[in-house]
Amino acid sequence: MKLKIGIAGYGNIGKGVEKAISKCPDMELAAVFTRRDPEKLRVETPKIPVYALDEAKELKDDIDVMVLCGGSAKDLPEQAPKLAALFNIVDTFDTHSKIPEYFAAVDKAAADKTAVISAGWDPGLFSMIRMMSQAVLPEGENYTFWGRGVSQGHSDAIRKVEGVKNAVQYTVPIEEAVDKVRSGANPRLSARQKMKRECCVVAAEDADLKKIEEKIITMPDYFADYDTTVTFITEEELLKNHSKMPHGGFVLYSGSTGENRHVMEFSLKLGSNPEFTACVVLAYARAAARMAKEKNFGAKTVFDVPLSYLSPKDRGTLIKELL
Repeated sequence: MKLKIGIAGYGNIGKGVEKAISKCPDMELAAVFTRRDPEKLRVETPKIPVYALDEAKELKDDIDVMVLCGGSAKDLPEQAPKLAALFNIVDTFDTHSKIPEYFAAVDKAAADKTAVISAGWDPGLFSMIRMMSQAVLPEGENYTFWGRGVSQGHSDAIRKVEGVKNAVQYTVPIEEAVDKVRSGANPRLSARQKMKRECCVVAAEDADLKKIEEKIITMPDYFADYDTTVTFITEEELLKNHSKMPHGGFVLYSGSTGENRHVMEFSLKLGSNPEFTACVVLAYARAAARMAKEKNFGAKTVFDVPLSYLSPKDRGTLIKELL
């Protein structure tokens, strides 16, 4: 029996999830839910029904896992607790500093459902690497660098600013800091010393550009702790030069076992941030369904999910092929 997947939000990640489902023989797309007019939304998969998000409760028995594809700034904090009370869910909430309170809100709502939160690549895969590195080498330091690439969450946060018509944000690692870590040193690096942020913004007509720039560079949790540049461009330039969404990054861990130093590194180079993120989310959707069958309810993170639950393969096959 295939897992019936619902998609809540049909933006870049939602479209990526739809595409990724076609590569998962154990899953099928059951429905798409949107805050837009369902009659005007066209999805790629033939004969897939589109519903208003407010109608989701009427289909709670027809969806095995609902994949939440909204933005972390405003969408998910409102949507996740409501939907976690009705469905097993997976999301990509990525505001690191607010994960504990977000987790608590979702956990309270998911009384008899399984809700895997923050299941992208960071937070998500990178979180697992950070944890494992620290467990293996207790004496050491974790370093995470993102980019160069387009951050969906940060771009979405800019688009929420009054007067912004469209925007793309690039995260750029500072090479000098990367080189210091790779050398085996354990430098103390602030967020500002590790990365910078470049924002390409299309402003609405007659918008106050100085006000927009100030709002962006002082935005807590997103830009205030980084050197941030804001460049205003036209809609045509954005579509021509900034329509693709590459990204990536790497986690480095520099540790020691006494006299000997060790550097661990895990990296990603992504041609499409939303498409890769969608693939990660679906692996965790599979795990959420398995945990729900075991009545392992409540909010979960990547630290709580058994690794083998991510794979469509059975335990014996995994041991034979990959161990």
